[in-house]
Amino acid sequence: MLLRRLSLIVALLAPVYGYAQMGAPAPKSETAQKIEKALASPIRSDDERARDARERKPVQTLDFFGLKPNMTVVELMPGAGWYTKILGLTLAEQGKLYVTLGAGRIAPRLKEWGLDKVEYVDDKTVMKAAPGTMSMQAESIKLPVNNVDMVLTFRNLHNFNAESRAMLHRAVFDALKPGGVYGIVDHTRRHNEPTTRENWRRIDPVLVIKEILDAGFVFDGFADLHYRPDDELRYDTQRPTVAGYSDRFTFRFRKPAP
Repeated sequence: MLLRRLSLIVALLAPVYGYAQMGAPAPKSETAQKIEKALASPIRSDDERARDARERKPVQTLDFFGLKPNMTVVELMPGAGWYTKILGLTLAEQGKLYVTLGAGRIAPRLKEWGLDKVEYVDDKTVMKAAPGTMSMQAESIKLPVNNVDMVLTFRNLHNFNAESRAMLHRAVFDALKPGGVYGIVDHTRRHNEPTTRENWRRIDPVLVIKEILDAGFVFDGFADLHYRPDDELRYDTQRPTVAGYSDRFTFRFRKPAP
């Protein structure tokens, strides 16, 4: 009899418990809403949209970095402007976006995209091939902005040699306000693996942490948003079997506040 009563209680509570567990979906933050609006913008191409959910996950990635619509943000080495469009639209009303360091390629297109408030600032950095490597090097790096809330770069650190990365991290540290965030996504290389023609577009995440801590930052968190279990970390990230879906680490560092 007792067993039957217990079974009846469990049966009656199960739907209630299930509903409580599921609950109503959490309301989207203002940042998430603005990012999603940016993703739907007509300035984005079909090819760009195709990379949203499966590969780049911009809402989750920018939320992890702590982006807010009223921030002053710097994007380094923006490539063809995939993230520039999203950031520029998200920050357009209340914040500010600067693009710099190798950003000359997209500077003429900002007005074409309607991103009039995004500002290209020429950092005067001269990059050249590092002798005997597939990396680039610079004599000096200084970002022409300061007191910013956040500096972001996506899949770029692997392009620099160690000396230039050290200069870059120090320049980012100087540009950020105390408490500011340095956010990084890059292709994963096996720990301690020497550079080869297959892996040079990848970088050891342990090495990245060490280098950025050496520049004075605090390691503030990581996300597994771009973990790819089927990437064996063996091949060039431009190979057709890997391109667009390489395993990537996502790190957040913070400049210490006094």
